[in-house]
Amino acid sequence: MIEIRHLSKSFTLKDSRVDAVRDVSLSIEEGEIFGVIGNSGAGKSTLVRCLNLLETPDEGEIVIEGRMLSFRDGSVFSGEDKKPTGEKEKAALRRSVGMIFQHFNLLDRSTVYDNIAYPLRYTGLKKEEIDARVRELLELVSLTDKIDAYPSQLSGGQKQRVAIARALANRPKILLSDEATSALDPDATESILRLLRDLNRRLGLTVVLITHEMAVIKAVAQRVAVMENGKVVETGDVYDIFTVPQEDITKRFIASASPLSKIDKLIAENSPTVHTGPGELLVRLSFRGKCAGEAAISKISRDEGVAVNLVLANMEELQGRSLGELIAVVSGGEKNIENALNYLKEINVKVEVLRRG
Repeated sequence: MIEIRHLSKSFTLKDSRVDAVRDVSLSIEEGEIFGVIGNSGAGKSTLVRCLNLLETPDEGEIVIEGRMLSFRDGSVFSGEDKKPTGEKEKAALRRSVGMIFQHFNLLDRSTVYDNIAYPLRYTGLKKEEIDARVRELLELVSLTDKIDAYPSQLSGGQKQRVAIARALANRPKILLSDEATSALDPDATESILRLLRDLNRRLGLTVVLITHEMAVIKAVAQRVAVMENGKVVETGDVYDIFTVPQEDITKRFIASASPLSKIDKLIAENSPTVHTGPGELLVRLSFRGKCAGEAAISKISRDEGVAVNLVLANMEELQGRSLGELIAVVSGGEKNIENALNYLKEINVKVEVLRRG
C-alpha cells in the first residue's frame, strides 16, 4: 500500500539547517493501522506530511497504491520514467489521502454539514450527491444529531469526529492522523481510537497514526516505527516491540505506558516498599505468550523454597496475546534464588534484577 524509500527532508532556519527526516525507509501494509512514535522534534509529523505532499521531500521515493513518486532537490517526479509532476497531479494525490490534525482545523463559521461538504464542492458532484455523502459520513462517525451545529457548540471529541468525516469525504483508502488525540481528554481519546479501529475494519482503511504516546500505539496499532533525530531506529509488530524492545528510546516509551513505571521513583526514593535485605533481590519479571498463564510464581515458591513478595503487578492482553509484568522482592538461599530465576528464564520469562540486598 505505502512504500517509503530513503526519504529525507530538511529545513533551513536562518543560518542553520535542520534534518527533520533522514534516510527513512518503511513499508505499510494495506488495511493496517501503522503507528509512528517519537518525541517532539523526532521528525514524525514531517514524515507523515511528506506522504500527501504537504511537505515536499528533498530526496527519496514514495509508492502509494502502485503510484510511484520520486524526489530530487525538492522537485517531484512520477512513475518509473520520472516525469515532472504538475500541480494537478499533486492535488489528486492529496485528495486520495485523508488527513486529520491535533487541532481539528474546522471552519468556525460553518456548520458541521458545511465543514464536511467543503472538500466535496470542488469535485464536480451535484448538490444532492453532496448531501447524500455528508449524511452518510455523519452516520459513520455517529454525529447525525449535530448536522446544524457549529464547532463552538461541540466537544473536542465531536470536533475530531467532524474532522475525520471531512477527511473521508473523497473516499480515500489512506487516513493520516497527526497527533489527532493529543488535545483530547482520556474519554474522548478512547472514543476516537475506537472510531479509528472501527473505520479500519469496516472500510478497509489504512491508518498511519502519528503520536508521542505509547498508550495510543498499544491501543490500536498493529505495527509501529520508533523515530529519533529524524531516523527510524526500531520497527516491528507492536506486541514484539512491547515485549522485547531493543533501543533505549523505545524502552522509555514503553515504560511511560506501563502502570509499573513508578518503580523507578520508588527505588530513587529508597522507599520501604522496595527494601531488600541481605540475600534478597528486587526483580522485574516480564511474561509473554503462554508462559503468562502459568502458575510460575507458586511453582518456584513450592519447588525452590523461595519467598516472592509482590510489589507491583500488571496483566493485560495486547493483540489478543497475554502480556504480564510484575515486580517483586525474592528471598531465600542464594542457590535457591538462582535456581528459581533460571527456571523462569527457561519458560521464556524475562528476568531483570533491579536491586540486590
